[in-house]
Amino acid sequence: MMAPVQHKVTWQQVGRVTKPGRYLFRFGWLAITAADIKVWQQHPEAALTLVSVPSDGIAAEYHLGVFELPMPVSRPIRPDSV
Repeated sequence: MMAPVQHKVTWQQVGRVTKPGRYLFRFGWLAITAADIKVWQQHPEAALTLVSVPSDGIAAEYHLGVFELPMPVSRPIRPDSV
């Protein structure tokens, strides 16, 4: 069985919010906690996983789960720098 697709969002994609709360985005409602904001303040490039929450409303509801950091860009080694 294949793993479900995990959708991720970055701080920039959610408008660099600075306060915890429940925000309406194009994909549905997103609950952002103080801990989520702290991760983004320490790692602005981090992508956090959207976790679906059961809801009674029309729009989907999510909170944020684990985060991942982009791989560092490796610099080529120049022969004269060795």
